[in-house]
Amino acid sequence: MKYLHTMVRVADLDASLDFYCNKLGLEEVGRHESEGGRFTLVFLSAPGDTDAQIELTYNWDPESYTGGRNFGHVAYRVKNIYEICQRLMDAGVTINRPPRDGHMAFVRSPDQISVELIQEGGSLPPEEPWASMENSGEW
Repeated sequence: MKYLHTMVRVADLDASLDFYCNKLGLEEVGRHESEGGRFTLVFLSAPGDTDAQIELTYNWDPESYTGGRNFGHVAYRVKNIYEICQRLMDAGVTINRPPRDGHMAFVRSPDQISVELIQEGGSLPPEEPWASMENSGEW
């Protein structure tokens, strides 16, 4: 058995690609459009790691998606949790659960999917402003 991907439905493909690619740093590794099914599938992965993919499913006909937190979350190991959180904040992304412990943080996609960021190789030493930062919203 081999893990292939996690699928999440997205309401705005452009906003989702901006979040996952431009802000989070994932890369598009595949795309399929179905005229008959009226949907687009976009497959993303972390650079150099195509074994773990996320599939964004965009249905062309408007739908309302609720309960993103009920989905759970997707998780990515990162080289420096402080640097990626700063980059995300600078890009306008709310850090819902800051990396106070130097190990874990949570943000949300435009469709309210929780994205967990985990520090590679164990926790970094606590650092400001993260160590004092409060949670924001749900994560």
